[in-house]
Amino acid sequence: MTELPWLYAGLLAYALATVVAMVGIGRLSSAVAATAPSLAAAGISESQRNNERLVLALMTAGVVLLVVTLADRWVRIGHGPFVNLFELLISQLFSLGLVYTIAYWRIPVLRTTAVVVLPLMWVLGVWVLALEPSDSVFPPTYHNPWLWAHVGFGKFFLAFSLIGTGLAGVILLRGWPFFRKLFSHLPNDVILDKLAWRFMLLALVFDSLMLIAGGVWAQDAWGRYWAWDALETSSFLNWLLLGAAIHARTTYKVPIRLGAILIISVFVFAFVTYFGTPFYSEAAHKGVI
Repeated sequence: MTELPWLYAGLLAYALATVVAMVGIGRLSSAVAATAPSLAAAGISESQRNNERLVLALMTAGVVLLVVTLADRWVRIGHGPFVNLFELLISQLFSLGLVYTIAYWRIPVLRTTAVVVLPLMWVLGVWVLALEPSDSVFPPTYHNPWLWAHVGFGKFFLAFSLIGTGLAGVILLRGWPFFRKLFSHLPNDVILDKLAWRFMLLALVFDSLMLIAGGVWAQDAWGRYWAWDALETSSFLNWLLLGAAIHARTTYKVPIRLGAILIISVFVFAFVTYFGTPFYSEAAHKGVI
């Protein structure tokens, strides 16, 4: 298992990024609460920027190390990370990390969400460490370019849902006095709510594309576009839930905190769908064949 040292190094980079992000938020909240002269405030601002640069560097290192992990495993076993849960989780840690790292770099207001997003990613990290790093055999039905489209769209869907969940998590945490102080430097909840739902709209686009590409792949692989197996049914329900949440947000005056709960519910449903359903279903459409 030559890929394991790279995997452990990548997870360590993610872990360090999590710790540094949490320490940085703690220091920033203390600085905002203190009454300091403008010159000291400028120094604090520079200190926070240095902290954010370190978090970005560590996340980037984690992504690069996971690329090496996947490449090493791909060369060793002869196929991509599409079959068993061990390799699927590594692939997801890479894609979630890549999309979030780019968003963290380009959208400054998202940087505080690292204290929500990175611990959520570590659920996958702990899970992958608990699994047997077994090899897998590539099924004949997976030799199809539509598989790449199906999986790729799904990764963007889950990544954008994760970013929306990070913002929703910050909104909900600000309901407690302790966290209100930690996140006091952020824009108000109205702005965070609008940004979160923009990411959920992107998630809906890629969820829709994922279902379409999956249907085309299924037609080539099994001679039918849809069969209502456990994963297909759960995926469709997830799409309906996301669409209903966006409809409720845009049509009715949904309270901001309720909207945050809806966003998190969509992400939890997606997590259970894509990391749970395929591994108890006995249908052909599953992660382990």
